[in-house]
Parts: sequence; C-alpha cells; structure tokens
Amino acid sequence: MKETPCDHCKPRVRVMGSLLALLVALGGCGKSGDDGKTAGQQLDAAIAKTEQAAEKAKAGTESAMANVGAAMKDATREVEASGKQIAGKAGETLNDVSITAAVSSGLARDPELSALKISVDTKNGAVTLTGSAPTEAAREKAGALAKTVKGVNSVENRLVVKAG
Repeated sequence: MKETPCDHCKPRVRVMGSLLALLVALGGCGKSGDDGKTAGQQLDAAIAKTEQAAEKAKAGTESAMANVGAAMKDATREVEASGKQIAGKAGETLNDVSITAAVSSGLARDPELSALKISVDTKNGAVTLTGSAPTEAAREKAGALAKTVKGVNSVENRLVVKAG
C-alpha cells in the first residue's frame, strides 16, 4: 500500500480527538483543572498545539515534495542525455551500414570489379576495402568509387592485384 502525505497525520488526529473528548468530559465550563486553566482554556491550548503540529507536517511535506521534484528533474536530464547518446551511436552505426551497402552496390554495378571478391567494412565513415582486384587500374577504380559515396571520410584500399 502506498503511503500518502497525510497517512502519518492520522494517529495524531486520533490522539488529539481523544484528548479533546477527555478534556470535555472531565472539565466543566467554569471548572479549573489541576494547572489552573478552565476546560475552555485547555481546549484552546490543545487546538493551538494541533494547529502547530499540522503546520509542521505541512512544512515537512512541502520540503519533501520539493526534494522529489528536484530529483525528478535530475533523473529526466540524465535519461535525456543517455537517450541522445544512444541515438547518436545508433545513427553512426546506421550511417556505416548504409555507406557499406552503397559502396558494395557501386562495386557490383561495375563490370570490371567483382563485389564478391571485394570486402567492404565501414567504421565511423572510414571505409576499408579488402580482397582482390584483377588489375591495378581496377584496384584504383574501387578506391575512387568508395570515395564518392556520401558519408565516407576516408578509404583504406587493401586490395591485392591478382590476375584471373
């Protein structure tokens, strides 16, 4: 069961109600108690104490709510920052995948280059070509083709020239 801000006040209210009932029962309108106060004065004092306790409880609740609000704002900022970081990493990975696909597609469309013999790897926009090319001109063409793809920052051409 979830505790509400007023749950801790209920026992005080019961005690104060019992105290008031006892004072009314024991005191008469004009009779004095052991401390020299009439029942009405004792009742007024009890009411004043109850009001003070209520104000103290209210102040404590307001302070606690302010702390909760600040903690929620901090948590929200942390979650937002984490989300942006994750989204940024996901975006980088997605860009690398699309760059790899575009370079591989370009290689496959070129009759001189075989996409099956050339492996394309991309990390943070840096493309690495590995495998074999039939001629030095084809090797250079593959590197040049990779450089034309949007998002490519650099190309490391590790292709080895192998005839046939």
